[in-house]
Amino acid sequence: MIINLSEQHSLVSNWVAELRNVDVQNDRMRFRRNLERIAEVAAYEISKKLEWTEVDITTPLGIAACKVLADQPVLATILRAGLGMHTGLLNYFDKGENAFISAYRKHHPDGSFEISLEYMSCPEIENKVIILSDPMIATGASLVKSIQSLRDEGEIKELHIVCAIACTVGLEYVMRAHPKATIWCGDIDDELTAKGYIVPGLGDAGDLAFGQKMQS
Repeated sequence: MIINLSEQHSLVSNWVAELRNVDVQNDRMRFRRNLERIAEVAAYEISKKLEWTEVDITTPLGIAACKVLADQPVLATILRAGLGMHTGLLNYFDKGENAFISAYRKHHPDGSFEISLEYMSCPEIENKVIILSDPMIATGASLVKSIQSLRDEGEIKELHIVCAIACTVGLEYVMRAHPKATIWCGDIDDELTAKGYIVPGLGDAGDLAFGQKMQS
């Protein structure tokens, strides 16, 4: 299932517009905060799909029957670009455990690239709900490789993916590999360049959030 959070008029559309806007992008703090806010909205929407249980809570005046999450999700992200959205998810799922994956495009002199995954830190994920954040789904290759690395650690109960901008090509690739996943997008674009960049997109989310990096 693919859910475009910009299909209906909401503040998400405002935040996506600012992420794309070259006149606003030079404010790194605002760029990170907009990624964070989109993830917070996604966290709220995802929470409606999770399992809940009823517990008795003692108040100063009696007992209240309250609904709470049956299990906390594992929040995973792809370093470094995913950190802003990860923070937004963690703001809402504040008791969740965390997983971090180092996956990036390793570019070759001929312009091609491969996905290099060098590091992963994760808790026990057997039969857990996983919420994986990555601001851009372009080709989907790094996302698919990251999901597979998580699946190698245990059987995932339910998979949610949160992104700011996705390309239809990348979405199709991810859904072919993981058809039971639910993908929550800030917005969706249709064009992907030969070098694997989304158009109109917003540029390099990692660089805009944290500063330019040396190319490897």
